Amino acid sequence: MTTQHIGAADGTGGPAERDRGAWGPPLFATILLVLLGPFAAVLGGLSAMATDSCGPDDCSQALTTSLTWIYGILSFGSWFSLAALVTAWALPWERRWRTLRAWSAAVVPVPPLAVLLLVFTLPTP
Repeated sequence: MTTQHIGAADGTGGPAERDRGAWGPPLFATILLVLLGPFAAVLGGLSAMATDSCGPDDCSQALTTSLTWIYGILSFGSWFSLAALVTAWALPWERRWRTLRAWSAAVVPVPPLAVLLLVFTLPTP
């Protein structure tokens, strides 16, 4: 009795099969980051003006907490997005990396979207 390795011999089912649509998720994530990133950075930077009416010491705790979260996400979330984007582009373009590439591309816009959500839902001073 002999064992035949179908797929590995003819190149149709091997684990290193090239993924033709591998460029799709990283490209979509790059476009989203290019559009959302500057918008979130500008609105996040302008969110400090929410303390103009109450001064930085007399504002509500909810407002200062939201501003702390906004500036924390702007500081550290941009590095997270950049690392996820580089990972999505740098993974080998093989079918076995398709899921990790898609997840990596999916988390790229999370920090800018979180900043925008926090900016648009700032509590009153």
